[in-house]
Amino acid sequence: MVVEQSREAALALLASLNPEQRQKISAPFDTPDHQVWTYLPGDRPGLTLGELSAEQRPLAMRLLEIACSERGLADARSVMFTEAIRRGLPQAEPGSTVDLGSEQRYFLRILGDPAGMEPWAWRINGHHIALHLTYVDGAIGFTPQFFGSEPATVLTGPHAGLRTLAAEQDLGFQLLHALEPGQRELAVVSDKAPDDILTRFDPIADPGVLLRGLPYGELTPEQRQLFSLLLGQYIGRAAGPIGLQTWQDITENGIERLTFAWSGATEPGNGHYYSIAGPTFLAEYDNTQDDANHIHSVWRDLRNDWGQDLLAAHYANH
Repeated sequence: MVVEQSREAALALLASLNPEQRQKISAPFDTPDHQVWTYLPGDRPGLTLGELSAEQRPLAMRLLEIACSERGLADARSVMFTEAIRRGLPQAEPGSTVDLGSEQRYFLRILGDPAGMEPWAWRINGHHIALHLTYVDGAIGFTPQFFGSEPATVLTGPHAGLRTLAAEQDLGFQLLHALEPGQRELAVVSDKAPDDILTRFDPIADPGVLLRGLPYGELTPEQRQLFSLLLGQYIGRAAGPIGLQTWQDITENGIERLTFAWSGATEPGNGHYYSIAGPTFLAEYDNTQDDANHIHSVWRDLRNDWGQDLLAAHYANH
């Protein structure tokens, strides 16, 4: 259902565009820059939400609504709203009509033909948001996926105290503090946190850059519950069927092989970092920049970023 709903939403959006808009948003599926992405400020290929009319923007956001869970969509909107606060945009002022796309540079792109039988994809990319959806033979690839926030906590102004991606931080500290001394020695791999996520925005994530830390198999039942809640902050951003398939992939490949690694401060307020990594799954969280008030978080599928596993099966069968 998610696949067909996404197809219908993409076609409805394309039908609403004028020729110039359609040219900017469209690209071949095999375009050379298909796997080029970033979470930094700046321009990308595609059509910005701000270039869409007030009637067209809900059609674009419909793609997000279908691909994400209710919480994932709320996270995406929160990231956009925090970006509006950071930039001092009028849409973030109290009492204003909040239209998160009207003045923001989030670039939307559709690769391939949603109406055809061949693989196609769509992405939304901008400062602190990167979602990449790939559709192949009725299946979906949901990664790379990046959510960030600057600031993580708004310190001044009418929105002071507003936190974005708070659970990613809070659950990480809860799990760390729940560990016994011997477990913490394994989990804390460095006293200094890296300046950013280690896999950066590389097209292909390299799990070899991570220090693995404490295995899931060495956690108590109570600690495993916290671990699962933290893992769910990443997987739970996806629509139900996508998240369920990810859980199945993790368990089939041995959830006990997942590891939790921590670097940096062990209390909030100073730079800290953690990763969760296993045979197929990788997540990173970093909060070190701007006096530890600037979050970067990423979810990578080591087999199926960009739908690679799905595409391999598709081309083998066709």
